[in-house]
Amino acid sequence: MFTVQEHLNHVQSFSSSRDVACMAICSRQCPAAVAFCFLETLWWEFTASYGTTCIGLASRPYAFLEFDSVIQKVKWHFNYVSSTQMESSLEKIQEELKFQPPVVLTLEDTDVANGVMNGHPQMHLEPAPNFRMEPVTALGILSLILNIMCAALNLIRGIHLAEHSLQVAHEEIGNILAFLIPFVACIFQCYLYLFYSPARTMKVVLMLLFICLGNMYLHGLRNLWQILFHIGVAFLSSYQILTRQLQEKQSDCGV
Repeated sequence: MFTVQEHLNHVQSFSSSRDVACMAICSRQCPAAVAFCFLETLWWEFTASYGTTCIGLASRPYAFLEFDSVIQKVKWHFNYVSSTQMESSLEKIQEELKFQPPVVLTLEDTDVANGVMNGHPQMHLEPAPNFRMEPVTALGILSLILNIMCAALNLIRGIHLAEHSLQVAHEEIGNILAFLIPFVACIFQCYLYLFYSPARTMKVVLMLLFICLGNMYLHGLRNLWQILFHIGVAFLSSYQILTRQLQEKQSDCGV
């Protein structure tokens, strides 16, 4: 038997036996013996109405909803009727409580006891991390568009060069990789801007390095202005990624 203090004006009493558990919420003025006598009466009524097999086969919520009429009947009987049988049961419960008093728990205890008494180890729960990013800015959208444009140019040039390189020397493989690696880096920069990722700074620097080295390697296939354009877009995207931070978690107002 357990008694859980819910708040200043009410006490929650709990009793279980075999596969049936009963709970009642009573005022603080209600004696513990009366509460447990009520629960014991409910237990006997329930086990008399439903056999062990019926209880074990219950698989849906509110399978014994019709028992509510019995609960209301017993409740009315305890509140308004006094009988010799009830007084006898009450004396019996009082004697049991003297030898085996109920365990009294506070609300703070129930957070731990709910898991420990069911065989689960005590766990320290922490609030879930907030990975919601700040709103996208106009400059950020511009950097995304330019980054996608650079990625498309790198992909088109890389595929076009690869088609012609099937009949040319293997020296062109370096140029193909110099187009395709910056293409992957540009796409990954878009991802880093839109979504949170751990170790973001290191990834941004790595992608920027790939784009710069790839365009410097392509000096013979691109003029200076084209190279500066691609590198400038990479720097703009990197700046936008690093300046877009996680949103501060809003107060949940205690809900």
